[in-house]
Amino acid sequence: MEPGIHPQDAIRCDLCREHTVQMYCSPCLTNLCKKCVGEHLSNNLQKHDIVDFYLRKSKFNFPRCDIHRKEQCEMYCVDCNTPVCPHCVTSITHERHCFRCIQDMLNSKKEFLEKEESRIRNSIYPKYADASVDIKTHLNGLNEEYGKLTCAVNKQGEEWHREIDVVVKALKDEINQVKQRHSDIMLRNLNFIKKLTSGIEITLSQIKEILKSNDVLKCLSFEICTEDFQKDPPWADVKLPAFVPHSSPRQLSKLFGSLTPISITTQGYSKMIPDSAPSSPLKQLLDEPALITSIYTGYISLNNVTCLNDEEIWIGNLTSEIKCFNVSGSLLNSISTKSGKSAMDLALTNTNDLLYTDTNTGTVNIVRNGQTEELIQLQDWVPQNLCVTFHGDILVTMYNVDITQCKLVRYSGSTMKQTIQFDDEGKPLYSVNNIVKHVSENRNLDICVADCGAGAVVVVSQSGKLRYRYTSQTSVAKKNPFKPHGITTDSQGQILTADSDNHCIHILDQYGQFLRSIDNCDLCHPYGICVDKDDSLYVAQFTSGKIKKIEYMK
Repeated sequence: MEPGIHPQDAIRCDLCREHTVQMYCSPCLTNLCKKCVGEHLSNNLQKHDIVDFYLRKSKFNFPRCDIHRKEQCEMYCVDCNTPVCPHCVTSITHERHCFRCIQDMLNSKKEFLEKEESRIRNSIYPKYADASVDIKTHLNGLNEEYGKLTCAVNKQGEEWHREIDVVVKALKDEINQVKQRHSDIMLRNLNFIKKLTSGIEITLSQIKEILKSNDVLKCLSFEICTEDFQKDPPWADVKLPAFVPHSSPRQLSKLFGSLTPISITTQGYSKMIPDSAPSSPLKQLLDEPALITSIYTGYISLNNVTCLNDEEIWIGNLTSEIKCFNVSGSLLNSISTKSGKSAMDLALTNTNDLLYTDTNTGTVNIVRNGQTEELIQLQDWVPQNLCVTFHGDILVTMYNVDITQCKLVRYSGSTMKQTIQFDDEGKPLYSVNNIVKHVSENRNLDICVADCGAGAVVVVSQSGKLRYRYTSQTSVAKKNPFKPHGITTDSQGQILTADSDNHCIHILDQYGQFLRSIDNCDLCHPYGICVDKDDSLYVAQFTSGKIKKIEYMK
């Protein structure tokens, strides 16, 4: 019995359906018992080749010819890319065609497959097996590694609790001391009033006695001494102290510490990682966007705004000064660029550090704890606009010193990871008509560039492949050509871009379809734009020096 065939699975003869198969006709692909071989060979219309059933694999089962049904195709027409029989080889249809022996082709293919099988088994499969083991080991260690993170947070929390307990105790002791001093003042005040009250009572008693007396001389000589209590009763007005917290509870997380963003580096299959950032609750566009507040910055030529929330809104203009406001309009911080020249663009890292580009020094700079340092130094290229991705990379648009080329570069820290410059046909993705190229990463990891010089929003995939160009919606009422400046994206994957010359904001979906425009809220030359974590829109107006906070979703 053939290996792998069990008695209950015995193969039966295709003719009688009763006896166990013993022979095999290769051309007919028929299983036969010995008794039925003669009957099968009686069919003279068909060529037969009877072999032992267990040797059937040593013979090739050539395909039948589609035209000459009785013939087997043992040749292959290279020109027609099809098997052919001997009759076809000599026919006019295949005149002057090139033929190959199917058996030779089959032998070559089997030889190739044997090599591939060996390569896959010995080289590729072990790598995947090892990778599987490594990933399982890594997964098994996740609890321990993330446990260490939790322990570090707990330790920081315990230290904070101890320090807070010390601070709270000191404040309580101070409160008790102030309370005692307050009590002492009030007691002295009370005792002094009691003393005066006692004098008043004595005077009243003396007057009463004189009034009852008939002694003329005594009555006439009596003098009332009211000098000590002619004034209003003394009163020590001591105001209670107030507790003034030095920071908002909402800012404690910044002081306490934060997690660095998870870093993902893939090799091989990029689709292993989801194409989008974590999903957000579904929101809808408001029928009528609403202006929440306007912040006057004191600037003119306001061109940049970036924020993560309404507590810290960073803005820049054509001077060396970068300011930070809160939503109430209070100035919280002000820094100067390292070069003393203006910052071209601003962005905040995932750890809330400030980044800015300096075209004069060809650098991307980072401000940490009030200290400015160069993060990226370019040679022969000038950085323009930038943004920070969901995974913490930095995207920078730049042009060469001759202003003949423009490209977008991805950095991890100061290390260059990717350059995006040309489409599949080798044509430049970005124009050089205007060097301003604001950039933003969308939720699906598309990269969106507002190409002012080209009058288009250019969107490429994470790998840099062109997806589409948006060149304005004809239904948007406008008088001037579409020249997008600021660009940002929100939690719904929508793209917002500032149409400065037409005083409006275009809103697109992630596929580049126009959804609506924001043309109310008294917008005037909107330039830099951003959205915070709550999807509130902040618009830097170039000429008015105002930041406008707008709600456009619910």
